[in-house]
Amino acid sequence: MEEPEMQLKGKKVTDKFTESVYVLANEPSVALYRLQEHVRRSLPELAQHKADMQRWEEQSQGAIYTVEYACSAVKNLVDSSIYFRSVEGLLKQAISIRDHMNAAAQGHSPEEPPPPSSA
Repeated sequence: MEEPEMQLKGKKVTDKFTESVYVLANEPSVALYRLQEHVRRSLPELAQHKADMQRWEEQSQGAIYTVEYACSAVKNLVDSSIYFRSVEGLLKQAISIRDHMNAAAQGHSPEEPPPPSSA
């Protein structure tokens, strides 16, 4: 008879002890201590991640600026095609005038082919 009674008393004691340990383990000051430990352990890694992200952001901003500048340059080239066509037309006109002047200087009209040279 004593054994079941002792087991019951032992169970009550262990239950009370477990409850006391649980209460102590979850006491607010212990929780704050654990939080402090966690912050102390994870803060250097988080700070490194933040520094990496800032560096990547700076690099990204530089790359974005470069791409935007290149796009602007390409757009300006596309927009300047009108000017290139105008210059091309002026060059053709200048070549035609030069040919007329050369032909007039040699005494021929530009419509007539020049006589074959007798060299």
